[in-house]
This record gives sequence, C-alpha cells and structure tokens, in this order.
Amino acid sequence: MRETTLSAADPHAGILQRPYLWVTVGACALVFLAAFESLAVTTIMPVVSRELNGAGLYALAFAGPLATGVIGMVAAGNWSDRRGPTVPLYASVALFVAGLLIAGTAVSMPLLVAGRLVQGLGGGALTVALYVLVARIYPGLLHPKIFAAFSAAWVIPSLVGPFAAGIVAQVLSWHWVFLGVVGLVIPALVMIVPVLRGMTSAKEQAALSGQPPAPWALGRLAWATLAALAVLGLNLSREVTLPGFPAAPVLLAVAAVVVALVAVRPLVPPRTLIAWRGLPSVILVRGLASAAFFGAEVYLPYLLIEQYAFSPTFAGLTLTGGALAWAGASAVQARLGARLSHRRAVRIGSLMVLGAVVLALATTALHWPAAVAIAGWIFAGGGMGLLYPRLSVMTLALSTKDNEGFNSSAMSISDSLGGALALATTGIVFAAFTTTESFAGVFGLAAVVAVAAAAIAPRVAAKTL
Repeated sequence: MRETTLSAADPHAGILQRPYLWVTVGACALVFLAAFESLAVTTIMPVVSRELNGAGLYALAFAGPLATGVIGMVAAGNWSDRRGPTVPLYASVALFVAGLLIAGTAVSMPLLVAGRLVQGLGGGALTVALYVLVARIYPGLLHPKIFAAFSAAWVIPSLVGPFAAGIVAQVLSWHWVFLGVVGLVIPALVMIVPVLRGMTSAKEQAALSGQPPAPWALGRLAWATLAALAVLGLNLSREVTLPGFPAAPVLLAVAAVVVALVAVRPLVPPRTLIAWRGLPSVILVRGLASAAFFGAEVYLPYLLIEQYAFSPTFAGLTLTGGALAWAGASAVQARLGARLSHRRAVRIGSLMVLGAVVLALATTALHWPAAVAIAGWIFAGGGMGLLYPRLSVMTLALSTKDNEGFNSSAMSISDSLGGALALATTGIVFAAFTTTESFAGVFGLAAVVAVAAAAIAPRVAAKTL
C-alpha cells in the first residue's frame, strides 16, 4: 500500500473504507491500548504497591511516565519533521512494549517504576507519531473523523479499563495487566506496516524539493529532558537525608519545582506562567485542571481499597463513573456549540472539578460514606468533559498556521507536566502523614490547584470570544 495510492484515493471515502480501513483500525487500536494501560494501572496500583512494599514510590509510578512522556513528545515531533513518522512510530512502539515487559515482570517497586518510565517515553512519542501519520495519510476532509475515532478509542477504555483491570488482577495477577497488552500491541502495529513501508520519508521529500531537512531541535529536547528530570527529582526528594540538615528534602523539592517551571517556559507560549489573558491562560488552565483532576483521581481507588475495604474491581468502577460523565459532558458541550461560550464552559467545568475534589476531601476528613466521594467524582468527570474540548478548540482558534504545531504541543506538555508535578507533590504529602491524614493532605493539595484553575478560567479568552 503506497502513499501515492492513498493520496489518490477518493476523498469522500470513509476512514473505515479502502484504502484507509487497516491503518484506521491499527492506529485506533494503538490509541486504545495506550489509554487502557494508563487507566488500568490506576486501578491495580494500590495492590501492586502493597505486594511490592512500594508505598513510597506510589506517586512516582504515575508521575514518572507523564514526565518522560514529555521527552517522547518533543523527540518524536522533531524526528518526524526530519524523517517522517515511520521510524519514530516503530521506535515508540518498541519503547512502549519494552516498558510493559519490564513492569509486567517486576519483582520490586523500583523495577516497576523503571518500566513505567520507559513506557511513558514510548507512549508520549506514540501519540505524536500517530498524529503526524494522520496528517500524511488522510485527506483534510477525513481529519475530523479520524480524530473523533481516536477520542472514542480513549473513551472506551475509560468505561471498561478499570473494571477489566480489577478482574484480571483478582483472577490472574496484576502482572498480566501489563503483559496481556503486549500481545495486542504487535498485531495493531502490523496493520499499519504496509502504509509505513510505502511512505516517502520527510528527508527524501526535502531532497526532491531542494530544501534541507528540518534541523534537530536540540534545545527543546534539552529543556524537555530537564523538566522531566526535575519532576523525577521532586518525587525522590523526600528520600534525601543529610546529617545535621533536616531541611534538605524540603529545599530539594522546592528547587526541583523551580527547575521544572524554568524548563517548561520555552516549551509553552510566552507569559503562560503568569496567566496572561488569552492563549497563555488557556494552556495554563489545561495544566492546572489536569493536575487537580489526575492528582486526586489516582488516590481515589487507593482510598476506597484501604479505608473502605473495596475490592480493586469495584474501586475501579469509580473511575468508570467519572469517565461516563466526561464522555456525556463532551457530547453536551458539542451540541450546545456557540450557545455555551468557551469562557463559560471552562469556568463551569473548573468549578465542577473543584467541587468534586472538595467532596473527596470532606469524605476523607469527616469520615463520610464512600458514596459521597464516588458521586462527587461524576461531577469531576463532567467538568473535564466541558472544559477539555473547549480548551482544545480555543488553542487552535488562537493559533496561526505558523504556530499550530507548537501550541498543540504546548497543550499536551502542559497536560503531562501539570499532572506529573501534581502527582509528585501529592506523593510527598502522602508520605509525610499516616492513613486518613495522608489522603486528606492529597485531596487538600488537589483542591488548592483546582482553586487556581477556577480563578484563572475567566482569563482564557478575550471578552469577545
């Protein structure tokens, strides 16, 4: 299957018609599996942490892949500009599979975390490589359809992933939540191979046009690596002890946060960190919303298992409720269109996330029934379903042809680093206390971040938008 054949194909052909059928199925399968793994791990990690005696590295198992994913995003984007998506896609799948194998065969928490870091590197690169593949293979008329298919491939794991992972962990072993995916990734890639073989590389196209290939963006890659290292350092800062200097962990944590913020500045639009009105605030709210939501979500199953004696299977169903609300709210905001302004959607969504996190905090601190936090998390999912699509639309609306790629990348980086920093910080808070106080501290910190997101939300757009 040659690229020229695809380019000459009927532009009115559907994404599930020839010649796009197999590449569509394969690409969506890869997105599905990456999403499934991300959500499934949230369900099983309390069990893994208990079995491997790894409570101290619990947050790093989540924050680490988000951090290394930023490196993968930047590297794959630059690599694809130079050579096309073929080699980056192969490399990203290889890294993703290697990470699954390492984590699935881990006999200690440090080894499992190492696998998660490799998995995150491959997962971040995979996302970017697939987006470049779409741009190269599908005509513009089909872009909305294939991206809608990618969104569906994310929603379905949200519905079944946590529950399925809980069953696998109970019936077989948590190891198979990682290892079972390996056998599915390879067939998904095989479906795309014929298209990849027929593609003309970016380097060859540049030679034919007489233009030099895109240069390596080593500066951006270095900043991304520094940001990832800062997040990892933040996670490990509490392990540092210096005789006669008890404040060393705190100072190291503060330094890591400062380094991460300095490193992210070149990767996002100017004045993002000071919440400048318009695009900078759009990018910042995206990161803060991710930080508040995911910083609390990964501890919700943990809370239900440890404090309320839920099984992993039923604890995972909590995340399914939030995912259903996310999908439903996304559909509602799409139907409302211009009747619901971007700014109002973002404000309402951020307030819903804040309310849900506060309910989780109150449930923990006041020993309320678990049903309160579970019901509250439905509101959190609904809030994310309202604000996430609108922030994506606003990012493109506030971009030009010259910076669409950079701004889209900045949005993904803000997502990942926001979540990574929140998880790293909540990990420190969780380790500093015991039992109920630990969960209250985590949800309290997430609530503070959610307050910041709600406060900045009105600044996401000019008054005319």
